[in-house]
Amino acid sequence: MDVDPRHYEQIGIKDNDIHNIVLSYLVHNCYRETLESFVDCTGMPEPADYVEDMVKRKGIFCCVLEGNALKAIELTEQVACDLLENNKDLHFDLLSLHFVELVCAKKCTEALEFAQNTLMPFGKEQKLLEKLEDFLSLLAYEEPEKSPMFHLLGSEYRQHVADKLNRAILAHRNLPSYTAVERLIQQTIVVRQSLNQDHGKVSHG
Repeated sequence: MDVDPRHYEQIGIKDNDIHNIVLSYLVHNCYRETLESFVDCTGMPEPADYVEDMVKRKGIFCCVLEGNALKAIELTEQVACDLLENNKDLHFDLLSLHFVELVCAKKCTEALEFAQNTLMPFGKEQKLLEKLEDFLSLLAYEEPEKSPMFHLLGSEYRQHVADKLNRAILAHRNLPSYTAVERLIQQTIVVRQSLNQDHGKVSHG
């Protein structure tokens, strides 16, 4: 069901609402310097304890993106000691990045040992077992980038894990795990789906 945009022409958007959305985005993504400039320009109050939180999260985020997953795990355990223990899926994803680094460095023996000693215990859960099989399949190729699972080697997968970890840390600290923009989009999708369903019921009725 299409919504007529003319119905909303008279609805005003307050500057403060826009500022809050931008602020949420900057805090979520650890853009500290940009956030400080934005706060100075708008005169908005600084979010409580945001600097220390952003510095810690950005350090972890960078470790994941730069290929130092084990360091990211170490830092995460310092910030949220029980987070990875209670989130095996996320813990496996981080460890898998280290496995990928070993594979890309042609350290296949070391990668296999790491898989056997560190990744195998996660295989008790069916979902993680399937993931484990996907990663182990990379060892069957002399050129892993040509394997069907080549996407696990790319920056997009690494970014996915980094975003997932960032959201988990925010949630662990009782902060919004999604930016205001993302929450707005999610709510809009839900409302649109509901409207479409209601419209369908009326039409069939």
